[in-house]
Amino acid sequence: MTNIHDIAKMTGYSVSTVSRVLNHKNYVSDEVRAKVQAVIDEMDYVPNDVARDLSRGKTYSIGVVLPYTKHPYFTQILNGIMSEAFERDYRLVVLPSAYDKDKEAEFLEQLRRKAFDALIFTSHGLPLERIAKYQKYGPIVCCQYPGDVDISAAYSERIDTYVKAFEWVRDHNFERIGILQNRDYHVSATSEMTIKAYQQVFNKMPESDLIVTDVTTYGDGHNAAKYYVKNELDPDYVFCNSDDIAVGFKDYYLENNLQVPEFMGQENQLSSKILNFSTIDHQFEKVGASSFDLAISGERKQVPIESKLIKRSGQV
Repeated sequence: MTNIHDIAKMTGYSVSTVSRVLNHKNYVSDEVRAKVQAVIDEMDYVPNDVARDLSRGKTYSIGVVLPYTKHPYFTQILNGIMSEAFERDYRLVVLPSAYDKDKEAEFLEQLRRKAFDALIFTSHGLPLERIAKYQKYGPIVCCQYPGDVDISAAYSERIDTYVKAFEWVRDHNFERIGILQNRDYHVSATSEMTIKAYQQVFNKMPESDLIVTDVTTYGDGHNAAKYYVKNELDPDYVFCNSDDIAVGFKDYYLENNLQVPEFMGQENQLSSKILNFSTIDHQFEKVGASSFDLAISGERKQVPIESKLIKRSGQV
């Protein structure tokens, strides 16, 4: 297989001169550039990216661990990461995980083997303490508040906004509060924060029958409403975990000519803007952009992003 040294011998010029031609650098005359390029074209020579990356010690690739894209949390964070990667001329390697711990461990081993320069965990199944141990092999950034774990993090500050949202619900005299969640609060930091905020405002745990998990899509919101109606649970307010999910929830009631309970969405999606219902904007694109900045800088620190409660006039 032809390499850059072969091209140098064929042209009679140095490896550095050939490299300048290949990389469109200056300090090469037009005549020399033309001669070298003619040999490159004749031999159909393409530089070996893997060898190049090994020689310079960087891949300019960032691994992004992504459980799935069904929920806007993940798509918005990924959009933020992609925008920054494009501006900085980095490649992204999307690593689907489905919260599989073995898969996540495999991605950590790939970082150890220098398959990419850094890893961003948009969410994770492995304990954060285990993930943090791999930072000696390259930067690792998580997209949640890491607590006492010494790891870089960019995350939305949610708890205060959740408290404000539940205070707003309480002040409007709602009592039976339904809560839709992606994962159970025993395994999800986000779900746990939601429950803690509820406890802080109402001084009790939410009713377990009113908590619905495995809710990530419009269809899941539709099924959650069906569950409430079928079991005659009658929530008077429902805290949905995305705006599109809230629309699915609402549509079930409308399709069955039932009174729709008051509700709130999250993520400030187009659906809440069009239908004019309240939501929380966690600014996940900013979280994604900040996580990318941390990944390429290698700086170990935490970057909180303020979330916002958006009250719209279409509701109480």
